[in-house]
Amino acid sequence: MDTNKHSVFLLNYPLVLVIKYRRKVIDDAISEFARQTFERIGASYHITLTEWNHNSDHIQVLFKTHPNTEISKFLNAYKSASSRLIKRDFPNIKRQLWKEIFWSRSYCLMTTGGATIDDIRQYIEKQGKEWSLC
Repeated sequence: MDTNKHSVFLLNYPLVLVIKYRRKVIDDAISEFARQTFERIGASYHITLTEWNHNSDHIQVLFKTHPNTEISKFLNAYKSASSRLIKRDFPNIKRQLWKEIFWSRSYCLMTTGGATIDDIRQYIEKQGKEWSLC
């Protein structure tokens, strides 16, 4: 659990970012570069990387954040900066991309936490009784 002055929270998000047209361009070096970029940009959005993995055509990320984080702004900043920096530092990759576009516009972002949906339903059903998620 994380805290700030007035709240306790646990906000974990699994994220999948895909290369445009699923081009198979991610290797270990590009993945590591993208991970470092994610951590650097994420710090200014109160985002902490928890897990990182990749396949040749996408990355899979688990991160945690604060309630006031603007995740869509972070994702736009990350995708824009990482695309530009990867093409700059790995210039050979441009030939493998479609019109030099690195990331697909779409992404998959989900929410998860320490409680199951059933736990949340029970919590809501039992409001006013001695039972708590936290």
